[in-house]
Amino acid sequence: MTKTPRNYAFIDAQNLNLGIRSLGWKLDYKKFRKYLTEKYAVDTAYMFLGFLKQHQRLYDKLQKAGFVLIFKSVVIDSTGKAKGNVDVDLTLQVMIDIEEFDKAVIITSDGDFGPLQRFSLE
Repeated sequence: MTKTPRNYAFIDAQNLNLGIRSLGWKLDYKKFRKYLTEKYAVDTAYMFLGFLKQHQRLYDKLQKAGFVLIFKSVVIDSTGKAKGNVDVDLTLQVMIDIEEFDKAVIITSDGDFGPLQRFSLE
């Protein structure tokens, strides 16, 4: 009997959003969640993002699509821009869950997670 793989996705929502928008696209999160399931056998998909009350409808939509949301406190900088750096939270969640999954799909658009990738290859 073959074991069904338990694959998790860890998604930096801001990097995903900025990457998609830079291409002029709009992401259908429901289809994206389905793609993660069908292509990578992801059964748990964490999405890390800063919490802003005015985006509650988006958060509800993401949860309905099947994402597990993990919120980071947001800091407003001197220009009024919201910043919620999720790198440490994402990395910590990978380490917390490392015995629970067979493979991790890390979705981001920068190299901040290089050390995590190198750790997983050792």
